[in-house]
Amino acid sequence: MSIKNKGKNEHVQRATLAGVSRREFLKTTMKAGVVLAGSDYLLNSPENLVQLVAMKKGKEEFLFAYISDSHLLARGKEHRFAKALIKAVEDVNAMSPQPDFVLYGGDLAQLGLREELSLGKEIIAPLKPGVHMMVGEHDWYYDMGEAWREFFGQPTYSFDHKGVHFIVLNSIIVEDYWSEAKMTPMERMLFMAQLDNPKGRPFTVGDEQRKWLKEDLAGVSKATPVVVFSHSPLYKYYKPWNFWTDDAEKVQQLLTPFKSVTVIHGHTHQVLTNKIKNIVFHGMLSTAWPWPYAPEGIPALTIQMDRPDPFNQFDGTGWGTANVTSLGNINKTYHLWDRNPMVVSYEKLLTSKESVPGPSY
Repeated sequence: MSIKNKGKNEHVQRATLAGVSRREFLKTTMKAGVVLAGSDYLLNSPENLVQLVAMKKGKEEFLFAYISDSHLLARGKEHRFAKALIKAVEDVNAMSPQPDFVLYGGDLAQLGLREELSLGKEIIAPLKPGVHMMVGEHDWYYDMGEAWREFFGQPTYSFDHKGVHFIVLNSIIVEDYWSEAKMTPMERMLFMAQLDNPKGRPFTVGDEQRKWLKEDLAGVSKATPVVVFSHSPLYKYYKPWNFWTDDAEKVQQLLTPFKSVTVIHGHTHQVLTNKIKNIVFHGMLSTAWPWPYAPEGIPALTIQMDRPDPFNQFDGTGWGTANVTSLGNINKTYHLWDRNPMVVSYEKLLTSKESVPGPSY
């Protein structure tokens, strides 16, 4: 930042204030004749000319991108699902400026096979930004996460970036119903891969992860913005399709004390927005195919997509970006490949009083 005193055609230059302590700044400004007025800085020259100097307030703004739900089959890079993921990687790499990082939102594989996960890892490897991986049920239930851990590490973790606390959860934990039925790994996976699975159990975060989440958040200031990545929605949308997390209220209870909370989830393959108390929820697009909206329970804040063209592979699919504002809130953009981008601004959600606790079944 430069501060200029134009009296007698002289220019007084001041270097950037980044990293300067409050004491050093005050000493410098007193010498230069700067008067502090509230949170703004005023320059008082010998000729009583006053110039407002804009100072950035709050945290640094930044952008991250997401790619999700590619459902790769072990059929090589020429299969249409693989081509769609390749296209998403190319789109992100073409961004200028580049996002700070990329989130992969789960269901990289379709049947959780090592070959599928290996193919996915190879396709996303050329991404220029760093990648944070999140697991989905299609990645997990063939071998209960063995290959996932080998390729991508632990499914539950947190990290901090530019003043925001990010949390990645494995939200597709299901009560064991397969051991008693003596299912093979593939039978278990095929049951889990059904959209409508009446013999299955609902997704949960589970006691162990909720305990971990409580301990993780204990070290975070309530004023720190929190962003949670979860494959299944951390609310109750539509249970017959398992668009649902059964212990969602218990997870929400851990998050409500924080000033700004955003949950970004995969699994539903659609533009989807909800708001419960202080928590805003956004769904992610799929690169593989779009799901129709559920017949009931769509959150009132959702800006619904038109029905996709079933004969167009790329219609209703895509990827997205999230602009994190200086206050830690998120403006979400859905980059649909064959449509105009759809923006869901935090400002619009902030003015809404909608609170959708979800249906009860």
